[in-house]
Amino acid sequence: MSGTAWVNEALYSAWGQRFACKAEIARVRSRYQDILVFDSASHGRVLMLDGVVQITEADEFVYQEMMAHVPLLNHGDAARVLVIGGGDGGILRRVLQHRGVRRAVLVEIDEQVIALSKAHLPGIGGDAWTDPRAEVVVGDAIHYVFEAPAASFDAVIVDSTDPAGVGEVLFTEDFYRECARVLSDGGVVVNQGGVPFMQGEELRLSSARRAAFFPDTHAYAVAVPTYVGGLMAIGWAAKDPKCRAVTAAEVERRAAEAGVLGTTRYWTPEIHVGAFNLPPYIAECLRRA
Repeated sequence: MSGTAWVNEALYSAWGQRFACKAEIARVRSRYQDILVFDSASHGRVLMLDGVVQITEADEFVYQEMMAHVPLLNHGDAARVLVIGGGDGGILRRVLQHRGVRRAVLVEIDEQVIALSKAHLPGIGGDAWTDPRAEVVVGDAIHYVFEAPAASFDAVIVDSTDPAGVGEVLFTEDFYRECARVLSDGGVVVNQGGVPFMQGEELRLSSARRAAFFPDTHAYAVAVPTYVGGLMAIGWAAKDPKCRAVTAAEVERRAAEAGVLGTTRYWTPEIHVGAFNLPPYIAECLRRA
């Protein structure tokens, strides 16, 4: 493509991807990170933080659906949900699809991510920003979790950047300890665990830290096209080991009751249950933990 402007991702030093850029929409240096929104030729609008792809309009549904629907449907009765990060609003929107959710709190440290997403990626958050059940807090998530009352949430969804910069504190033992404290007895926490083919150590360390505070730790896999390097892992930790042992038929029943069934483009009850069956190269990251 002669004369095309390209945007290169900077996640790995020795391997990467690039996007043909039709137009740069916004470029901001916030207090915390460099934020870029651009129109790509292949994936619609793209949000990058510090040179790393966070979300694209074309495939955001894959990540968002699996981050939100899996923990909420496995739990089965999650009425109070805490979303950490996710300033684009996509996970918040999926959480609020669930009829049983009475309160959903989103804590995002960078108000510029929220503002730019609302302005330039409005379809991702949709009506979540104005839903009366939603509360948006601009602040440090670890401080929020430390100050939250015990057993005040049923599920915690951590949609963070990788464990560097502003996202680093969200992978610490202190953070997982506080997550366990603020979760109700049947509570569950999930977090993005990177692409194990390239970031296996990240998954190993975070799994070991979660295991110190939760009886059941595992991960499930999702294939997000723009997160290069193969399957992505989403870390799982639950207070009740039975939370993970839900059949596809029961997941389907709960999804229908929640109002989720028939609304998804990636998630299905069968994919949901099958995602916990990990390829050996990913499962060994958990065993080493």
